Amino acid sequence: MTTLPRTASGERAAALAPQLTAWRRHLHANPELGFHEVETSAYIAAELGKLAHLEISRPSETSVLAVLKGQKPGQTVLLRADIDALPITEENSFEFVSKNAGVMHACGHDGHTAILLGVARLLSEAPEEVSGEIRMIFQHAEEIGPGGAEELVRDTPLMDGVDVVTGLHLSSQLPTGVVAVKPGAFMAAPDMFEITIRGRGGHAAHPEEAVDPIAVGAQVVTNLQHVVSRGVSALDNLVVSVTYFQAGTTHNVIPDRAELMGTVRSFDPELRQRAPKLIERVLKGVTEAHGATYTLKYEMGYRPVINTDWVADKLMAIAQAEVGDQAQLAKPSMGGEDFSAYLTRAPGAYFNVGSGNALLESDYPHHHPRFTLDEESLVTGVRMLHAAALSLGQG
Repeated sequence: MTTLPRTASGERAAALAPQLTAWRRHLHANPELGFHEVETSAYIAAELGKLAHLEISRPSETSVLAVLKGQKPGQTVLLRADIDALPITEENSFEFVSKNAGVMHACGHDGHTAILLGVARLLSEAPEEVSGEIRMIFQHAEEIGPGGAEELVRDTPLMDGVDVVTGLHLSSQLPTGVVAVKPGAFMAAPDMFEITIRGRGGHAAHPEEAVDPIAVGAQVVTNLQHVVSRGVSALDNLVVSVTYFQAGTTHNVIPDRAELMGTVRSFDPELRQRAPKLIERVLKGVTEAHGATYTLKYEMGYRPVINTDWVADKLMAIAQAEVGDQAQLAKPSMGGEDFSAYLTRAPGAYFNVGSGNALLESDYPHHHPRFTLDEESLVTGVRMLHAAALSLGQG
């Protein structure tokens, strides 16, 4: 058990621990994919409906918004939790494993949702403490592009009048109880590419009569590593990963095409625009050298999450008050997050709360079929978001 400083948010959050666990376990057992969170959003709305002083609405078909108007003047603060799961078959064996075949909460969104439900309860129990207006968005489809946040920002009035936005991500790579905050670049833009290499098929016994797209594709994969090591400065942050390579049907046939997919991660806008040109230069050179051709489909994903300095500084001060020396400066991540859409409309910051505990086997990486949470982290999450709501609402 992590020993944390005693604060009002901390004592109230600790009392909620059994309910937080119950919420999280129900959600974990009943996961739904992005844009299909029908039962999930219904459950959230029903739980919020048990609380006083909240205005509850459905800004999209599978998202839920709860609004609490404080009894003191102040700012409008948006708190965000994502609610969708992933297309992964769970390999855990505890009693609340996923009931939905091939779908799993493997990134902690069940915990995020439970945390924000807990914050809603604490705020609703003491509206006289609240300054301004607190909006709590239970957002659909973070895991699938173009992303639920983009849809809400573009098509609804959710962000109208919002002064500041914040949210958290549980992290199995940080010990339980740690809160990690960082001004500036926090998470990368997750762009995607698809490549088709076309050669000339033939008999595997006579490769000289064919143009082998597998051999060409292998050289493309190798040479794409030079985009990072030789195409950009060593001081720049760029990741190029090929994650899919498919070609051929049997052992004695050279196919006529190979298909590759992958991702490019970056923070800097100029480098982000250069990356597809660097990739295409490699493709053009390798395929021309071997008599093959190519097509490249390049898709820009979410924007990078660039935290507003003053908001991150406030969150760090809150973290130091709530968790003491467990507060630390976060390292930037090359993971992507559609929280960045909210930051196009208001200043804000995203932060991490540790949920990793080797004794509980909650230190598997995100998106792993054995991923789970140390549920003690839920209390830390509530501490942080509840204190942040009260502090940021004051301006």
